[in-house]
Amino acid sequence: MSFVTRRALSTLIPPKVASPKAIGAAPDAVKMQRVVNFYQKLPRGPAPEVKATGLLGRYQAKHFGKNPTNKPIIHAIVALLIVGYAQNYYFHLRK
Repeated sequence: MSFVTRRALSTLIPPKVASPKAIGAAPDAVKMQRVVNFYQKLPRGPAPEVKATGLLGRYQAKHFGKNPTNKPIIHAIVALLIVGYAQNYYFHLRK
């Protein structure tokens, strides 16, 4: 077996983790035990659903959430029409 093949296969096999309290334990085993302890303390399962707050957050939750709708497109068109008419009125229609 070539050196490259052995090196590639060695990355697939996890290291044997000895007890960090064992006499003469390798320093790598102590570091690995710290990593294992860190990952054991992390929460498991799906993340809790975040409650939407604020005007924009509630709008996004309502129209882009679990049941998306086409209303944001209609709202954007209406907003553009209102802004466009306001500009036309200010620059042309009021005179």
